[in-house]
Amino acid sequence: MKAKIKSLIIQILGWLFILLGILGLFLPFLQGILFILIGLYLLSHQSPWAKNLLRKIRSRFPKLAKTLDQAKAKNRKFMEQFFKRKPIKGQSD
Repeated sequence: MKAKIKSLIIQILGWLFILLGILGLFLPFLQGILFILIGLYLLSHQSPWAKNLLRKIRSRFPKLAKTLDQAKAKNRKFMEQFFKRKPIKGQSD
């Protein structure tokens, strides 16, 4: 039951970020592309279309892919410190 709730929350957050990203493309104070990428990242864990789209974006824009990898590493380090747990060996996204 907890897995279903977690999955639902991730999907809602993913679509919310995509919606904010679309708004951000038209509003000057929101970072549209950033929110769209965050939404795609969240949805890519469960949706094959989002995973494929994110893969295409990463291959077309290698600088962006490098930045995303660095952000993912920083996020993982932060989460490990926040939850005070040991890193999981061999974990990949």
